[in-house]
Amino acid sequence: MENTVSSFVFNSFGVNTYIVNDDMGKCLIVDPGCQYKGEETELLGFITGNKLTPVGIVNTHFHIDHIVGNTFACNTFSLKPQCHKESKLFWRTAAEFGSVFGINVENLIIPTDFIEEGDKIAFGKGCLEVLYTPGHADGSVCLVNHAERYVISGDVLFRDSIGRSDLPTGNFDILYQSITQKLFALPDDYTVYPGHGPKTTIGYEKQNNPFLR
Repeated sequence: MENTVSSFVFNSFGVNTYIVNDDMGKCLIVDPGCQYKGEETELLGFITGNKLTPVGIVNTHFHIDHIVGNTFACNTFSLKPQCHKESKLFWRTAAEFGSVFGINVENLIIPTDFIEEGDKIAFGKGCLEVLYTPGHADGSVCLVNHAERYVISGDVLFRDSIGRSDLPTGNFDILYQSITQKLFALPDDYTVYPGHGPKTTIGYEKQNNPFLR
């Protein structure tokens, strides 16, 4: 299997869950959003069907829609989630927020493996570089693969839109800086894989995103 990014739209929030793999079958699961049994079956079936070996689970941030599948993924593949340490507010309040939306996270696995700006997350011969990009939520990160020229942007940057800044720890000015100073420092041809909705490119968003003009 070639180096690739595979996406799945999961849960009632339409979260993009990503599997990124190298050409030898090592992979990372980014933002496991499996809320329902059928979604768990779909994710597991893709991994086993393509003979992939998950070596890590990474959360771009710890909002409930991006972590609802963490327990399933962690228990299935004997892994623990990786995230930024500033996400702690959200794992402390996950059960409370989950209950509002009918999502049971009572068995949430608390992260103990933290990633920071500049860290390299390896999956076989592949690698994702961590950018710390708060503004939508404390602890929010983007993940860049320079060799394959893409970035997984979580809920920081979308096609023609940006992440909300009116949720707890959100701040529009900080979000704007995260996008314009870090993501827009990437080359225009880098593909952007967002946390919701269709993919885009850095160049397209520089030219067209109405929130960043």
